[in-house]
Amino acid sequence: MRIVIAGGGTGGHLFPGVAIAEEFRRRDGANEVLFIGTNRGLEARVLPQTGFPLAALDVEGIKGRGLVRSVAALAKVPRSLLESRRILRGFAPDVVIGVGGYASGPAVLAARCMGLPTAIAEQNAIPGETNRILGKFADRVFVSFPETARWFRPGRVRVTGNPIRAAIAAGRRRDRKPGDPFTILVFGGSQGAHRINRAVLEALPHLEDLKDRIRFIHQTGKDDLESVQEGYRERSVRAEVLPFITDMASAYGEADLLVCRAGATSIAEITASGKAAVFIPFPHAVNDHQTKNAELLVNRGAAEMIPERDLSGERLSGIIRRLAGDAAALEAMERRAAELGNVRAAADIVDECLDLVQGIKDGARGRRRTA
Repeated sequence: MRIVIAGGGTGGHLFPGVAIAEEFRRRDGANEVLFIGTNRGLEARVLPQTGFPLAALDVEGIKGRGLVRSVAALAKVPRSLLESRRILRGFAPDVVIGVGGYASGPAVLAARCMGLPTAIAEQNAIPGETNRILGKFADRVFVSFPETARWFRPGRVRVTGNPIRAAIAAGRRRDRKPGDPFTILVFGGSQGAHRINRAVLEALPHLEDLKDRIRFIHQTGKDDLESVQEGYRERSVRAEVLPFITDMASAYGEADLLVCRAGATSIAEITASGKAAVFIPFPHAVNDHQTKNAELLVNRGAAEMIPERDLSGERLSGIIRRLAGDAAALEAMERRAAELGNVRAAADIVDECLDLVQGIKDGARGRRRTA
């Protein structure tokens, strides 16, 4: 079977696609997966490490880029549709799955025009504009949250959860032992988050009396790496500071508490790992979807949230102090988070795609018999 997975740009779009691709490959080593993305997105750096090939489009986002850049991006759409059609004709996929990102739109649209089976995956509580359009004609729409289903035609929607990579799904939590440091994992997405980085450093003076009992694993992004390293050194706080964490499965396994954005992929990985988290949603996300994502967990007692406008070192340190000193509260959050996770999301999506392709083939055979 041949599968195209279209999209990427950020980890939030790319990593669910990688999870789906891994599941197809796990089912049958003869399955072939081709990603369609861009040379500017995270996929150009990550996919070579996975062994999945990438076909690149010259396409850009349109919304929120200013008049001149939006017009330039619009001018690339016809060419990206033609290039998508060329790629699809050459690869001859059985199904095309859009996972969000700039390349998802033209690839899925071209597939639809060619009569190929199509599906999209919407990771967030509120779907983006591209998926709202694609959802009108895609054969299947996979959503992460039941609340998202209302945006799409009921007969096509499947609530699967957000697929997570095999390494994270198989990850193991470390057993806490007396005397182990309380470990806080900080990350702001694949590019880091300057505001979170600064807030953590501002929290350190308020945690002075705990510095012998706490430890940080901190993904900063490349721009803030040196300043964050220096901030921990000045306070003599144990910290492993990295521009990018490749092995997130191990990082989740080490962590007792997460401080992070509320992207859909992070939420899927956190719930699958059964981790307590303090969410600091990115306030400029389209439709404020990160806040909506976080609220779904906060309202179930599975996480805490600090809006960025209210973020301060003092407030963040207060939550860290409280949870570091209350094992029962921390375990309750972990248990509720785990209840919301679905490690079978990728498998459920692959099952649906296989059924979709088989149903179309059976229908074509039936039409030939009655012709």
